Amino acid sequence: MPRIDQFVPSFARHDAIGNHVLQLRRLFHGAGYDSEIFFEHIDPRLAGQARHFEEADPRPDADRVLLYHASTHTDMNDWLISAGAAGQRIVVDYHNMTPARYFSAWEPRAARSMEQGRLQLAQLAPYVTGAVADSQYNADELADFGIHGAVVCPILLDLSDYHLAPEPAVAARLTSHPLWLFVGRLAPNKCQHDVVAAFAAYHRLYQPGSRLAIIGGATSRRYESELRFLADRLGVAGAVDFVGSAPFPELLAYFHRADVFVCLSEHEGFCVPVIEAMELGVPVVAYEAAAVTETVADAGLLLADKDPMVVAHAVHELLADDARRSEAVEKGRARAAAFALDATSQRWLNELGRIAPPGRSTHSPTPPSVTL
Repeated sequence: MPRIDQFVPSFARHDAIGNHVLQLRRLFHGAGYDSEIFFEHIDPRLAGQARHFEEADPRPDADRVLLYHASTHTDMNDWLISAGAAGQRIVVDYHNMTPARYFSAWEPRAARSMEQGRLQLAQLAPYVTGAVADSQYNADELADFGIHGAVVCPILLDLSDYHLAPEPAVAARLTSHPLWLFVGRLAPNKCQHDVVAAFAAYHRLYQPGSRLAIIGGATSRRYESELRFLADRLGVAGAVDFVGSAPFPELLAYFHRADVFVCLSEHEGFCVPVIEAMELGVPVVAYEAAAVTETVADAGLLLADKDPMVVAHAVHELLADDARRSEAVEKGRARAAAFALDATSQRWLNELGRIAPPGRSTHSPTPPSVTL
């Protein structure tokens, strides 16, 4: 039986990539493929769902494909290169890697790891027989690494989960309006400092009763400290909630109460939270950069300038005009529907025959990159 084994450096619970990997395994099994998940690091709550990559059989198999989820520096890269050099087929599913420049001033060690991760992908490139990317932006980045012809298949999201009941205690507590929301790990590339600055301008000029909720764990504690200092210096520390990582029902409560989702990130490979916001009827105001532009498309307000006054005024105009806000909500829900699990699963199924055709002979150790 043909098989597609997935290799994921960090297999986490309630993580976009981790959920995607689990959905792919379900999809592969339904399509008649054997499939296992192999990890380098794993959330203990997922124990039993996967095995360490060193337990994988390194010998090439004409009926097997190794699907590697590239998103970070990993010790499994050498293992994959060895498997590819021996003739095993390797397909990369690229979720993007943050450029080191965003972290060099904050977390030099993390920046070096990011540099190494991108270097590793270039080293793996000669052994890659096909590629998938979450966005065209990611596909273009893959070409820079020497991996060409990637097919764009969005990350698999079960949006029905977002219609579960929110945490009632949190929802009851969130009474201030307007409520700005941003969801994403605290990281320099996500530019929460710009969100805080724009919110401060809005709070001062338009709505002194407004609040901002920033949800996400900290990738850089130094950056988190500076964000808190910035909120204090701008006089909005009492109106900005740094929620941290929130359990899913609490996250839903924030989405249900939010009036606007503001994303001023400069580097995203897809940006799942904007889809979550649109699915739940929260209008999106976003900086036009990286993959955010194509993920949002015409379903949100995209800004070419993220000067705090520009952002504050844009949010004010959107929320002050009921008809315009309703149109943004309607367009957002229609856009989110394009990423519904049925639709994205079908796109993956349409490509499976080319990603993992059964019985193909092993390839040359240094093949040209090919379109799936």
